[in-house]
Amino acid sequence: MSNKLSLAVIFGGQSSEHEVSLMSAASILANLDREKYNIHQVGITKEGRWLLYEGPAEGLSDGRWLRESTPAFLAPDPTVHGLVTLSEGGARTVHIDCVFPALHGKNGEDGSIQGLFELSGIPYVGCRVTSSAVCMDKAIAHTLLSNTDINQAHYLWFYADRYRANSETVLNKIQARLDFPVFVKPANAGSSVGVSKVERPEDLPAAIEKAANEDGKIIVEQGIDGQEVEVAVLGTRPGAEASCVGEIGASAQFYDYDDKYINGTSQLFIPARLEEDVAQKVRETAVKAYRLLGCTGLARVDFFVTREDHRVVLNEINTLPGFTSISMYPKLWRHGGLTYAQLLDRLIELAFEEARNG
Repeated sequence: MSNKLSLAVIFGGQSSEHEVSLMSAASILANLDREKYNIHQVGITKEGRWLLYEGPAEGLSDGRWLRESTPAFLAPDPTVHGLVTLSEGGARTVHIDCVFPALHGKNGEDGSIQGLFELSGIPYVGCRVTSSAVCMDKAIAHTLLSNTDINQAHYLWFYADRYRANSETVLNKIQARLDFPVFVKPANAGSSVGVSKVERPEDLPAAIEKAANEDGKIIVEQGIDGQEVEVAVLGTRPGAEASCVGEIGASAQFYDYDDKYINGTSQLFIPARLEEDVAQKVRETAVKAYRLLGCTGLARVDFFVTREDHRVVLNEINTLPGFTSISMYPKLWRHGGLTYAQLLDRLIELAFEEARNG
């Protein structure tokens, strides 16, 4: 009888970050210890079909997983505690001990699939339903943190349908409350998809429409002149620990999707080029925000440090950050002495810990 854990790695998804998810999953699969885990590779297509793929991990990058798979899905019934696969021979079940979602964006880190994991009764890596939803929605996260002493950029948010009904009022409010440049973002999207830096009022309508293509809620934030820095947080809510601070020297106007995943041309500085007291303030604020928003397992917390007075300004919290070979989250922990494989083991341990704590 095998003592290995039965681990489902879920990737893909109906999200603008589908391709990034495939890259993250490929890195995760390459670094999981096969002596410890029986791995089940579960892909979700862009159309939302669930497939069990049993071929080599390289099949994620060349599309083989789409062609050489069996229809399968995670059962919401906790007595199944695993996958149901469908084939010509009928349905069968596959017991799963733990789920590792390598998913980003909508339906992957917004609480949707976490709700399914909760129904299934299977321990899973990462934040629970509410914290996932709250952190994904920048308008809600900003609003909750505005009641604390954590600095954030000035912002306002609105629904796309309200803008289309009365664009002049919304545009006037943006110009009255915020100084340019501003960043126009979909409230619910990741990896800078749909984000625009806007220098002039006349460019706002195009940026708002671009963001509205990704989400029905838009947030506009005042631009911050500062260093872009990030902290990896790991652990249960009360036991959260922060990595050292990393810094991004973006090659584009801002650290966008291409820069993160395609060009790889940004310079990463680990540790960040900060005074020790400022770096410590960033780390403390990261853990504070993580706890306030109810995070568990992992999150990457992104900040600006203003050039003029070195203020620490929180940008956003990402509850399922990129896990590609060039991603900041695993790189920060590697700098702290935790290998990629050890980091994965720790995240899986935390999934069980959180399940025990309820």
